[in-house]
Amino acid sequence: MQRKNYSANLNNTPKKKVNILMVDDHPENLLALEAVLISPNYNLVSANSGKEALKCMLKQDFAVILLDVQMPGLNGFETAQLIKAREKTRYIPIIFITAISQDIEHVHQGYSVGAIDYIFKPFHPETLKQKIEQFVKIHRNHEENIIQSDRERTFELNEVNKKLDVAKINLRRSEALAKVIGETLIDTIVTLDDQGYILSVNPAVTNMFGYQAEDLVGKHVIMLFLNTKDDNEMDASASILSTLKLATGKLVESVALRKDESHFHADIQIGETTIEDQQIFVCTIRDVTERKQIDEIKKQKFNNLENIVKERTLELLNANEKLQNEIEERNKIADHLYRSQERFRTIFESSPCLMAIYSLDDGTFIEVNSSWLNFTGYNHDDFKNQKINFENLIDESTGKPVNIWQTMRNKKVTYNTKNEEIRDGLLSTEIIDIHSEPCTLLVITDITESTYLQKEMYRLDRLNLIGEMAAGIAHEIRNPMTTVHGFLQLSRHNSDNLSEEIIDLMLEELNRANSIITEFLNLAKNKVSVKVKQNLNTVIEALSPLIQAEALRSSKHIILDLGNCPDLFIDQKEIRQLILNIALNGLDAMSSGGKLMIKTYQNEQTVVLEIKDQGRGMGPEVLEKLGTPFFTTKEKGTGLGLAICYSIAERHHAEIDIATGNEGTTFSIQFKQDQR
Repeated sequence: MQRKNYSANLNNTPKKKVNILMVDDHPENLLALEAVLISPNYNLVSANSGKEALKCMLKQDFAVILLDVQMPGLNGFETAQLIKAREKTRYIPIIFITAISQDIEHVHQGYSVGAIDYIFKPFHPETLKQKIEQFVKIHRNHEENIIQSDRERTFELNEVNKKLDVAKINLRRSEALAKVIGETLIDTIVTLDDQGYILSVNPAVTNMFGYQAEDLVGKHVIMLFLNTKDDNEMDASASILSTLKLATGKLVESVALRKDESHFHADIQIGETTIEDQQIFVCTIRDVTERKQIDEIKKQKFNNLENIVKERTLELLNANEKLQNEIEERNKIADHLYRSQERFRTIFESSPCLMAIYSLDDGTFIEVNSSWLNFTGYNHDDFKNQKINFENLIDESTGKPVNIWQTMRNKKVTYNTKNEEIRDGLLSTEIIDIHSEPCTLLVITDITESTYLQKEMYRLDRLNLIGEMAAGIAHEIRNPMTTVHGFLQLSRHNSDNLSEEIIDLMLEELNRANSIITEFLNLAKNKVSVKVKQNLNTVIEALSPLIQAEALRSSKHIILDLGNCPDLFIDQKEIRQLILNIALNGLDAMSSGGKLMIKTYQNEQTVVLEIKDQGRGMGPEVLEKLGTPFFTTKEKGTGLGLAICYSIAERHHAEIDIATGNEGTTFSIQFKQDQR
């Protein structure tokens, strides 16, 4: 037969309500306790005096008692003594609740009469509720253990009675019945001779020990028990056999040993009989590991209950000390927070940058620093609870108001002061949360003075450049003028000396001076360009015969590679001059037989014009000065051709890139589409 699982039966049994007794002579206190402890698992019983409480205990069993100390008639201490004097109620936990005295003598008196805890009013509801839950849990576990033990004993007694009845009725079939019992019983049954050698075992030995029956028959019973002493095998066998014989008719505890060397606690019961003058022992071995574990759990729970009482006492003694430490810690935190705020305030106010915190919810400034007020000319009253208009904070690159909802770094802006002065600054913003309110931190570095200095430096650089250019123009124009002046002086007294060659030379020099002045005027940045939307390839094709003729004069070749390009807004005359200047420079840089390629193509949003020659390239010292007015590597060059090209490119918002090397030089002019 299989042993019944009482634990499962107990777990499946619906839990009944637990009785809790509340004793207090004030009804309002009972109502307060009931409000805290009300639960579908509790049956709350109220008593207004000690006598009424004792009457309730005669009618019902309680898991825990909440007892007021100060009551008329029987006080709490006297009632507790009477409860503890009765055998049935002496183990019920009692918790004293009082608001009268917190002296240690009263607490000791409460524990001396059997209280498990001592609570002072006003009590913490959650703490009281948790304490009651723990005592109720202990009570339920205790009841379940008692019920389980009773059922086990009842079951075992019933089994024994059934076996006795079966033995009386089936005495003649005892051998067959013994075999059935041996095969179905979960306990191991071993028969031994008087020397301790095993004669037979029932099948339960396999589950309990891991042996088969044939593994044990003829072997000494010492195989099944753990030798806890340092005896040799013969001494151990004799000792175990002696113990078994002495335990005949008794129930003894031992430690059994399995085949895999593991061991377990076992109850051993020995029976003795004589068959044909041979003494036979019958040994029943029962695994009691589960029972041992339950006993250990019970013992541990009891010890835990004692420890809980001690821990609660220590908690009460340490509560005040912890509270004092917490107060000191909070004071330290408050001091640290105050110092942090002071440091932030000092940094915020002392910053040379304009700093402000702006609320994104209501559109007002939360705080501005002194630099902000000093630079803008406003005061705190101007910002207090006022909606701020950011139309005057302009992004210099777009000309539109900045978006303060975006994070930005060193955005160049202009802002207006109270006196309508426009100043320059670098704006940085950061989105932050202040007490769950979205805000923007604005930091402006005022660069008005540095911007003014940069403009002044640029103006001085231009004046310096103009001076240099004036010196160059004077030098270049003076040469042809000197020639004309000299011939005119020679011919003052003798007009017959003005030959046709001299007149041609003077005219040539005057034309050269006029050319220099014309090219110089082409450098002017304020020159008006007449731009019309047209195709760059059309301009190149119209100009190509002139370039081709110039190339053929020096046995050189022109290659056109014109791709599909969109129309551009360009000044045809200026673009013709740009192409012609660069192309002629490329032809001059090549030796006979060289090839000059003019190529156009579209690259994303730009149209690219490339002019590539096969000359020797340019060194770094030449490349560095390229485009400087009056700088030239030609004998009769004016040094204004490339300077004019750069000026034309600037007026067309184009960029000129130069790549040079031993295989030649490539000028790349990049025009932006839809750029007027």
